[in-house]
Amino acid sequence: MVGVATDMAETPNEILRALADPERLAIAGSLARGEASASALSNELGIPLTRLRKHLNRLAATGVVRLADDRTTYRLDPTTLRWAAEQVGPPRESGLALGAVNEQEELVLRAFFRDGRLTEIPAKESKRRIVLERIALEFEPGIHYDERTVNVIVGRFYNDHAALRRYLVDEGFLARDGGKYWRTGGRVDV
Repeated sequence: MVGVATDMAETPNEILRALADPERLAIAGSLARGEASASALSNELGIPLTRLRKHLNRLAATGVVRLADDRTTYRLDPTTLRWAAEQVGPPRESGLALGAVNEQEELVLRAFFRDGRLTEIPAKESKRRIVLERIALEFEPGIHYDERTVNVIVGRFYNDHAALRRYLVDEGFLARDGGKYWRTGGRVDV
């Protein structure tokens, strides 16, 4: 994932209509807990495989569900859901729009972000961790990223992408090995 798509062909209404079916909503709920194959979903939810595949196709057509490279595993794409919510939701204060979950986080995010960009990396560890946790939400758990992609993602928030990337690794939000990075910390936003 390289951020929120702005060129999505589907509309928030189409996404909502796709999720309005109780079986499709159950499928999305199951995939929110983790990737699964169509047969595993069929067994878990008690939906016949042929009908389940039709539901998966509908969810995939709206971008809510993505098919993995192995062509058998499906996963929920929270980016699509966040994008749709942003399109229809009322404007929010900057802290809430950035994903604050409580008053303290909102105050910190408001203090250090302007127009979605980080103004500075906080010196105080507790505030820095709140900022880093917000940026870590941009990285999908279980996905490996090359350094260039990490630089693009963190560069959207701060010009010194190398320093921000280093903080994410040092503070345990990202791990690094052999030029690959992956998410290891922070909350999971779905």
